Amino acid sequence: MTARARALGLGALLLASSLAVEPRAVPGAEPARPGKARATFAGGCFWSVEAAFDKVPGVLSTTSGYSGGKEANPRYEQVAAGLTGHAEVVQVVFDPRKLSYPKLLEVFWRNIDPFDAGGQFCDRGRQYRTAVYYEGDEQMRAALMSKESFERSGQLPAPIATEIAPLSAFYPAEIKHQDFHQRNVRHYWSYRASCGRDERLKQIWGE
Repeated sequence: MTARARALGLGALLLASSLAVEPRAVPGAEPARPGKARATFAGGCFWSVEAAFDKVPGVLSTTSGYSGGKEANPRYEQVAAGLTGHAEVVQVVFDPRKLSYPKLLEVFWRNIDPFDAGGQFCDRGRQYRTAVYYEGDEQMRAALMSKESFERSGQLPAPIATEIAPLSAFYPAEIKHQDFHQRNVRHYWSYRASCGRDERLKQIWGE
């Protein structure tokens, strides 16, 4: 059982840049539209990743979901148990006239522990891994350059474990997980405090 489930109680287990997106269909993803662009990130608990990106000017919407596995239409219980190969992810739709993809990458890095290959904070397992799921060559290059800039600094305490991989499919999570940090404030902050996320982020990135 994850720390997140414990925070909610056993009786309440949950069931479940500006750079433009290339105009190709991604199963489950919101269609690319003029004036909008898409970005997909895995950063551990999707509740917390949503909370981070919701605060960024130029972000139009965030959707929690699953990606990186082979099974179609996975359910929360399957993903949380590590049965599908998927990671919890958040798909960000943003206005590329107001917000660049490299800026989103900066937000992403500063809200994860990029050195942890076994999960994030108190949530353990590959389903809580970190990843950038890119769409198109421009996003791929930007993501690789962003990662390499950290690696070239020579000041990292450990190798970066974050994956850079193409987005093949995106499956929205159940409705009860969408905007969880806003709709279930007490439960969310109880989980976040017990998970040690903010303490670890301060250790890595400072205040």
